[in-house]
Amino acid sequence: MKKTIILLSLLALLASCTDTGRTLPSATGSIYEILVVADESSAADRAKATLGADMPCLPQMEPYFNVTTVRRQQFDDVLKPTRNILLVDVNAERYTKTSVYFKNDVYSHPQAVCVIQLPQAELFDSLWDARGEQIRQWFVRSEIDRQNAFNAHYVNAQARESVQKRFGADMLVPSDYQVILDTLFDDVRFLWMCNDKGTMRRDLVLYSYPYLSQQMFTEQYQLAKRDSVMGRMVHGKLDGTYMGTEYNTFPPVYAPMTINKAYAGETRGLWKMYGGLAMGGPFVAISRLDVLQQRVVTAETFIFAAGQKKRNALRQSEAVLYSLKLSEEVNALQEVDITKK
Repeated sequence: MKKTIILLSLLALLASCTDTGRTLPSATGSIYEILVVADESSAADRAKATLGADMPCLPQMEPYFNVTTVRRQQFDDVLKPTRNILLVDVNAERYTKTSVYFKNDVYSHPQAVCVIQLPQAELFDSLWDARGEQIRQWFVRSEIDRQNAFNAHYVNAQARESVQKRFGADMLVPSDYQVILDTLFDDVRFLWMCNDKGTMRRDLVLYSYPYLSQQMFTEQYQLAKRDSVMGRMVHGKLDGTYMGTEYNTFPPVYAPMTINKAYAGETRGLWKMYGGLAMGGPFVAISRLDVLQQRVVTAETFIFAAGQKKRNALRQSEAVLYSLKLSEEVNALQEVDITKK
């Protein structure tokens, strides 16, 4: 009887319920691991080259994903629960054109599956040229969404309240972060949170300033603003040391974008301590236009982990940045259908 109870408890832990009510096994594998299933070696090699390419703006080479490739015959019940799967299906009898499908929770939960259907293997290269980057980004975003779904259960209520009070915004700050600085200088509101447990330090910073023009969402302005704010607020243990952006060895990369139809931009790069202290690491900063408050809000994470791999830690912290909801999103009115009784 005791063995039966233990077995049932174990099965409950290994199973998850999806939105459709289906009970699926828990996804297997580590974060940022992906399985490529393809019979054609050329397709597998091209997919692996893209998915396993070096991530930009890290101090050492680390891939976007750790990639494993198998043939369809090897894709058995042991591998099907893998958390990320790219499946290349070539079948002239079933398909008359190329198609790409993105699916969640096919064999396990939480799981991301991309299926590429082709009538002929020769069509893969042209499809991958057109969609390969998008497919990689979809898997990245799937991992970010999973991380935020996890973070939602372990939020630091005090830090979240600080975000709400100081910025009129909301952010899923994980429970292992603590607020270490909350201040206002000139026209900048600045909030700094840190997780320095263990051998790796992770920091989150949120700051805002008045919006004046679209030029604020250019690479030149965003980097200058970052250096100004972080250089003033983040200092090393030695007098005269301050944080800045590394421009020479690994130049930063800026990508303009829109979020909820408003200006936004993502900056990736390396930070370093200037003034004589040998410290540095990767950072990601996302700046957004808060239309309601007419201000720019920047959420940044930076990592310090000397001699350690940093991809997973950076991605986990980066997910927190994408959980940010600005004032208009927090205060958005829910639509009500008054025709319903």
